[in-house]
Amino acid sequence: MAKELICMTKKELSNYDIINNLINRKINGTDASKQIGVSVRHVKRLKKKVINDGAEGLIHQGRGQSGNRRLDDKIIVKAKKFLKEKYYDFGPTLACEKLEENHNIKTNKETVRQLMINLELWKVKSKKKNKHWHVWRARRDNYGEMQQFDGSYHPWLEDKAEEMCLLLSVDDATGKITYAKFDYNEGVEAVFKFWLEYIDKNGFPLSVYLDKFSTYKVNHKNAVDNKELITQFQRATRQVGIELITAHSPQAKGRVERMFETLQDRLVKEMRLANINIIEQANEFLIEYIPKFNAKFAVSPNRRKDLHKKVTKQTKDQLPQIFSIQKQRKVNNDYTIRFENDYLQLEQEQPTTVYKKDTIIMEKHLDGSTKINLNNKYLNYKVLPDRPKKEIDIKLPAITTRRQSNYIPPANHPWRNPFIFSNKLKVEQRVKQGS
Repeated sequence: MAKELICMTKKELSNYDIINNLINRKINGTDASKQIGVSVRHVKRLKKKVINDGAEGLIHQGRGQSGNRRLDDKIIVKAKKFLKEKYYDFGPTLACEKLEENHNIKTNKETVRQLMINLELWKVKSKKKNKHWHVWRARRDNYGEMQQFDGSYHPWLEDKAEEMCLLLSVDDATGKITYAKFDYNEGVEAVFKFWLEYIDKNGFPLSVYLDKFSTYKVNHKNAVDNKELITQFQRATRQVGIELITAHSPQAKGRVERMFETLQDRLVKEMRLANINIIEQANEFLIEYIPKFNAKFAVSPNRRKDLHKKVTKQTKDQLPQIFSIQKQRKVNNDYTIRFENDYLQLEQEQPTTVYKKDTIIMEKHLDGSTKINLNNKYLNYKVLPDRPKKEIDIKLPAITTRRQSNYIPPANHPWRNPFIFSNKLKVEQRVKQGS
């Protein structure tokens, strides 16, 4: 007669020995409960099962049976089909969200992860060892107290071979994306446009945490001792009262760096599903996408205060001037100015007096216009078609607010009287000396 094999775990075998000792009265119920780690009442239940069913009574009743939350085979086949066709390069978490959102397949990310591993769409990642030790920094307390800002070059539109730059600002206290915009580079004009739109939407943040990219900081060795070596962005933020904090490593501003890593995975795939092909469509897509993203990933700050400074009307009118590319130039002897391979001729009538060799500020605004600033007043000028002839001794000593008059006073004009009287006295003195 064949014997029936019973498969038991080590824990179940150990519990069987303890219950047998209890049945044989080697120990009492209190001792058995301490050894197994359950209540005395449960020990009595186990004792009754062993007496009635033997060792088999300690085996879990659900062993070998399918779980109550197991997906139906038809749903698994359907999920695998969508994973292969649409979400082959998605991560398990995002794929799980899309299966529920677009196909009404409700499951958890670990189930999707196992399905993707079986389909060889996902590889198990080994844990990385930390090479460097970074000290954790606590979040700021209030919204708007500090913004982490950076730009990321990436093929955001998969169909396009060229890379775009995503300019991104993340609030340190909440982890919210406060503003984001696609542009072709991380240059001065692109950054200025970004912050003008940010300020119009949110106001002035107290500080901005960023890296040492050339747009934001002069990295020349002399800039350590000479604080006057500043970038256009540093000058503009000083004028509006925003403090710039420079990070010495990417890990220091880890919130925005980690945000880029998430968006390079999620945002690229979301724009692919939405058939986004050009940068204008991508920026419109961000307007709807960012609130949903923030609702899912943002955290509550320690204090619920918004520390953004409001923009006054006077400051708002000055913003185009502040966020313009400004460079110093000298007024030449013929009242021309050389700027960007063009010669600009100052007109004779000006809102303020202009002298030769005056230092003026050339402002290149974001709308493409060029303005000449002297004493906070804009000078009138015209662009010369050709290079002017060099003239050192020009008749005008200065350009004033009035046009110079050609009027010549007559000989009997009171202005000439002192000179006439002085000449008569000189003649009379010579006559007396001769006599």
